[in-house]
Amino acid sequence: MSGGSPQPGIFISFEGGDGSGKSTQIKRLAAVFEAAGREVVVTREPGGSPGAETIRTLFVEGDAERWSPLSEALLVYASRADHLERTILPALKRGAVVITDRFADSTMAYQGIAGALGEETVQKLHDIVVGGNDPDLTIILDLAVADGLQRAGARGGATGREERFESKGAAYQEKVRAAYLDIAKAAPDRCIVVDASGDADAVFQRVREAAGKFGV
Repeated sequence: MSGGSPQPGIFISFEGGDGSGKSTQIKRLAAVFEAAGREVVVTREPGGSPGAETIRTLFVEGDAERWSPLSEALLVYASRADHLERTILPALKRGAVVITDRFADSTMAYQGIAGALGEETVQKLHDIVVGGNDPDLTIILDLAVADGLQRAGARGGATGREERFESKGAAYQEKVRAAYLDIAKAAPDRCIVVDASGDADAVFQRVREAAGKFGV
């Protein structure tokens, strides 16, 4: 066997409102890459490293108004810095496929736009923490807010206490959805919007098409 250089790492993020089905689709896409012989690292934000998971608890639990949008952004970017340093970048360096449930677009959508912190403020944090380490592909699962909240409510027993953002209500979620669509329009080379309505099999066919450039 020839000793060629390892395959380059692939960085994919999944975004979308609450209840859009990210976890299900991530598992399915990870299985396809694994079947193709790739190492796959499935991770999430906030979280993905021991330090970042500690911050996650502060971020997603408690009263909806526990933190201001600025405090939320600072928390999540502290988490993201650790996630990148300890999980994402080492995995990409060794040629793995990294699939994360949320990344920086979440901060822009939830805090920067829906939370009215401002895109410029979030972009400054992004430049400091992420720099050029953006995903190769971002799949935005788009779903009507009412359907997403219904799905999220149905799984309430499984999510336990992590319901801060779901509890912010439909009007906030509508702003998040619109924000994601604006983000996709601004970064068409990286972002693909996938219709998340219908059954999981149908959605996955759309997800797989979105990831087709990676040969899966």
